[in-house]
Amino acid sequence: MVPFQVPTLDKNNYDNWSIKIKALLGTQDVWEIVEKGYIESENESDLTQNQRDNLRDSRKRDKKALYLIYQGLDDDAFEKISEAKLGKKAWEKLQISYKGANPVKKVRLQTLRAEFEILHMKEGEVISDYFSRVLMVTNQLKRNGEKLNDVKIMEKILRSLDPKFDHIVAIIEETKDLEAMLLEQLLGSLQAYEGKKKKKEGIVEQLFKTQIDTIKEETSSGHNDQS
Repeated sequence: MVPFQVPTLDKNNYDNWSIKIKALLGTQDVWEIVEKGYIESENESDLTQNQRDNLRDSRKRDKKALYLIYQGLDDDAFEKISEAKLGKKAWEKLQISYKGANPVKKVRLQTLRAEFEILHMKEGEVISDYFSRVLMVTNQLKRNGEKLNDVKIMEKILRSLDPKFDHIVAIIEETKDLEAMLLEQLLGSLQAYEGKKKKKEGIVEQLFKTQIDTIKEETSSGHNDQS
């Protein structure tokens, strides 16, 4: 069996941490018990043997889930859920602690919407880095309940690129159907254009440098002849 590493939660990475820990709990067949919880019995003697077996299995899986969650917490985070006896309760406490109750979520969503609107490619930034910045914000928006489809994201990217992409943007808008296009395809097209443009700029720069070197050599040769 391949050993796994439990992701560590900190004050800035709850969204990403929760995705990773859900995946880990899923591989151990205990995420469902955290998500849905289970019903404890006040009197096991009233249960059938099958019900007692199921209850013991639920308890065992819940403790396993709690243990795995504990492994991803530092002391401060652990204190936030130390009173929770069930995985579902511990998970809910973490959500409230790191994402806030509904009013806090609304404020967070408004902040993220503002971040999305002002996103713009920086001068000298490569297209892959800009894509990563955009996706970081849009993923957080989605995790906080925003309904954001890929077409809207692509439209945002196209209208916020560096002016050096104006030519390819015009071509994409005139010839491509964004509804039928994937984000990865848009990134590929823009990267291909960026690569060709850099290569062309490199050739021009090399030609210019060659011309300058030739002029210097001719000037130096002229001075030597006069001597």
